[in-house]
Amino acid sequence: MKSFVVIGCGRFGSTVATTLTELGNEVLAVDESYEKVNDISDEVTTAVQCNIMDEGEVEDLGLKNFDVAIVAIGSNIEASIMATIMAKEAGIEYILCKALTKRMGSILLKLGADNIIYPERDMALRVAHNLTKKNILDYIQISPDFSLMETKPLPSWVGKSIEQLDIRNKYGVTIVAIERGKDVIVSPYAGELLKSDDVVVILGPDDKVKDLEEKND
Repeated sequence: MKSFVVIGCGRFGSTVATTLTELGNEVLAVDESYEKVNDISDEVTTAVQCNIMDEGEVEDLGLKNFDVAIVAIGSNIEASIMATIMAKEAGIEYILCKALTKRMGSILLKLGADNIIYPERDMALRVAHNLTKKNILDYIQISPDFSLMETKPLPSWVGKSIEQLDIRNKYGVTIVAIERGKDVIVSPYAGELLKSDDVVVILGPDDKVKDLEEKND
C-alpha cells in the first residue's frame, strides 16, 4: 500500500483520489474549498481543507509522510507552483502534476515535477484516435515523446511469435502486454504466438507508434 496526497479536488483530482482509495491505498485529499473537502471526505482516507498558498497550513499536512503527490489544481498556476515546490521540499519521491498548457507543464517540470499530464488534451487525442482508426482500441500520450497504444495485431503478425516478427528492431516499438480474453500477459516472452483476437499493448516513441497506427488502419 502506498500513501498519496492529492492536492486539488476538482473533477480530475477527486476522481484520482477516490480511485486510488478504492485500490487500497492511503489517500489524503486537499482542497481550499470546504464544500469539495466535505463532498469527498467519505471517499478517501482523510480530507483536509487547506490554503496551499499558506506555508503554515501546508506544513501541518505532513507532506514528508507521503510516497506520491498529485498536484491536480486547475487554472491557478501560482497554487500549482506552490504545491509542487512544497512537495519537492518535503522529499516526496514522485510528483505528478496536472497542467492546462505546455508552458505551464514546462514550468512545473523545472520546479521538480516528475511527470506532467494534460487531461483535456490527452482525452481529446484518445477520442480522435478511437473514432478514426477502426483497429485502434485506445491511445494514450504518456510523455511528450512516448505513447501507449492498444491495437489488434496486424494480419501479418497472426500465428507468429514476437521473436519471429522482430517487432522492436523492425518497428521501433515494444509489446509490453497482450490481452487475451480475460487474461493479460505482461512482458510476454519472445516465443509468445500472437492470435487474431488478441489485443496488443504497444509502447514506443510517438513517430514509431504513429507509423504502426497507419499500418493498422
